[in-house]
Amino acid sequence: MTETSLHTEPAAISGPSMGRIVRQIAGYAILIAVMLVSPLVKVFLPAAIFHCSVRNGRRITWIALFLGTLLAGAVVVAGARSPQITMAEAEMSVAYLVMLVLAVALPSMAIVPLIERAESFGRVLLTAILFAMIGLGATEFAMRVGAGFSPFAQHVADWRLMADQFLASYQRAGVPADAIPGLRHGMDVLVYCLPALLMIEVVIVFVLSLVLFGRMKAWREMLERREADLTSPYLFRNLSLPDWLLFAFILGGLSPLATGLAQRVGANVLALVAFLYLLQGLAIFRWLLVAAGAGFVGVLFAYTILGVLTLTGIAPLLLSITGLFDSFFDFRKFTRKDHSDESHSD
Repeated sequence: MTETSLHTEPAAISGPSMGRIVRQIAGYAILIAVMLVSPLVKVFLPAAIFHCSVRNGRRITWIALFLGTLLAGAVVVAGARSPQITMAEAEMSVAYLVMLVLAVALPSMAIVPLIERAESFGRVLLTAILFAMIGLGATEFAMRVGAGFSPFAQHVADWRLMADQFLASYQRAGVPADAIPGLRHGMDVLVYCLPALLMIEVVIVFVLSLVLFGRMKAWREMLERREADLTSPYLFRNLSLPDWLLFAFILGGLSPLATGLAQRVGANVLALVAFLYLLQGLAIFRWLLVAAGAGFVGVLFAYTILGVLTLTGIAPLLLSITGLFDSFFDFRKFTRKDHSDESHSD
């Protein structure tokens, strides 16, 4: 007679081993450090943070970010001590690292909960921008208090020097003298709106990272686990800004009526919002190509025409107007031909 035991072994608790956790932390820490010190791959720093958070959780991501920042800091400090580096260059390299941490890395961590809930592209982007603004201000404050150095003042000085070199090269090329004042005024406007230009750089970083992350395997696996809609909101053609941004556009448009600091803030807000609407117009343009089922040749031809019109200044204006009026007309309300087809690249 065979006896059957009524006792069963307790089920093993599945989970990542300590060795795997250590490897994940070390790998992402090194990856983050490389992105913090390399200007070529910094645009994908948020994507690395999003990927680590989705795969390993926020706690491991915080540890990896902390260790990666320490590694990057050691590299930057070692480079700043080189005798071939001037004091201003050393301070700017340190300020640049602080800016990436406070205005890119930490805002990336702040919007991870929104990404995990698959919030809309526009809401995630605007939230990241608001946190990034705080980070840029914190960077300026920290460098002034800690090192007696103003990164923004150095940026202004560098831009003015570049503007002078640009105008001098135009004069040597034989540009008529009556055109120089107009060029100089244009360069002065760029310097006046330098805060907006710095924020535009941050916006591009987040847009590229969100688009890249929207096509990563880890993101799709998370959607499958949650049985969510497999159509990623982070395709570029799905970028749709919140309607309340119109109020920021209106307030910025009133900047010519103000004076002093209020005028400067309003002008920079207007420049930043205009660029955001330009991105939304470009997303609508991309959506139209996908909805029309344009193939490779059609897409190439369309972007070639767009590039030519950009050189004339017509395309940026039309795209910005399209993005602005999308809040009223909702140009993408019609059903797309490829509603579930994600083979198109953004």
